[in-house]
Amino acid sequence: MLRILSLLSLLFWLAVIPFCIGLIPANFISAKKRGPGFVLLAGYFGMWALFEVVTMPAVLFVKYDNFKVASVLFAVLSILCAAAGLWIWYRNRKAHKTSRENDTNVNCANRIKEYIAAQVKRMSWAERIEWLLFFVLLGFQLYKAVAYASFDGDDAYYVVESLIAQQADVMYRILPYTGRPTDLDIRHALAVFPMWIAFVATRSRIHATIVSHTIMPLVLIPLSYLVYYEIGRQLFHREAYANRVKNRENLPIFMLLMTMFQIFGNVSIYTSETFFLTRTWQGKAVVGSLVIPALFWMFLWIYDGKQDMTEKRTTPRKARRQYIDAGLWVVFVCINMTAGVCSSIAVFLVCILMALTAFCLSITERDYRVILKMGAVCIPNVIYMAVYVVVVYTDLL
Repeated sequence: MLRILSLLSLLFWLAVIPFCIGLIPANFISAKKRGPGFVLLAGYFGMWALFEVVTMPAVLFVKYDNFKVASVLFAVLSILCAAAGLWIWYRNRKAHKTSRENDTNVNCANRIKEYIAAQVKRMSWAERIEWLLFFVLLGFQLYKAVAYASFDGDDAYYVVESLIAQQADVMYRILPYTGRPTDLDIRHALAVFPMWIAFVATRSRIHATIVSHTIMPLVLIPLSYLVYYEIGRQLFHREAYANRVKNRENLPIFMLLMTMFQIFGNVSIYTSETFFLTRTWQGKAVVGSLVIPALFWMFLWIYDGKQDMTEKRTTPRKARRQYIDAGLWVVFVCINMTAGVCSSIAVFLVCILMALTAFCLSITERDYRVILKMGAVCIPNVIYMAVYVVVVYTDLL
């Protein structure tokens, strides 16, 4: 009975809650861009961003039982956000039910079944075989990641921090190497990804080490490939190529190539592929395999290059196609905040990536406002770095 309750709790916090949270930004983008994959990814990034907002003040300003305070508050806010996502989805569905066009887009169960059946029917046998090979390789990676779990030296810190939070209800106030009280280690304290693992372990009543080495690979590895799928879908499934079998087959080939890169990328202990399969539960692995690819995914969605330069030269600026899509920008902000959840140095690296991309896009789009928009997305990261600097150099805590 306890195992069943633990499994149901894992499904609730790792599937139901993220998906329902993802409905909030999904309701503010066009129907062509949203789908189950987008909703789940948006929900995870939104959930991690919410966890950062809740946990950082608890780490900095609450000394005793700070994990208990943060986990209770995060659980309540997560459920409220999930309920809000369901309510917004239901309201929009009810509001557009009388519209023929929107009713076609929103009518769910039959629409999804018809879409899946149509997609499978349109696949050539080569495409079906390619997708089958991809899922076989994905299953192989999941099996190896769980059955042959790699134990790294960093586990003595990160996994033990999760375990201490689960058992002692404190975050970063006990030194994992000795078990004695210690001052706040600001180098790790703002990267609260181990605390999220501790939250999942606490709610499911599963040992934090088991969650790290067994549950997390089963969650994070498919999520990473879901990001690659969304990238490939944008690259190869545009409307101009939707009816061409040749371009449709590029997507499963792209996914197969990504699996090959991950399996055979262990050419050094420092590659993202090594971290992807051997340190999946560590925040720096999540940055390399999930956060940074998700940033490129957002770049492709928001500035997809569908409008050619001739049209841009001949069309007044006010009449150009609007690139802003509110839900996408919300997800963009959450992805940037997730970088801080995973690693403190990743916040700086992400800001550099955003700045370089904004500079290039401002030239190609001929619009300086791109820099302002990207700068606005990085505001949470700037606040994060400011807090880090203040705490380190003023000895505030």
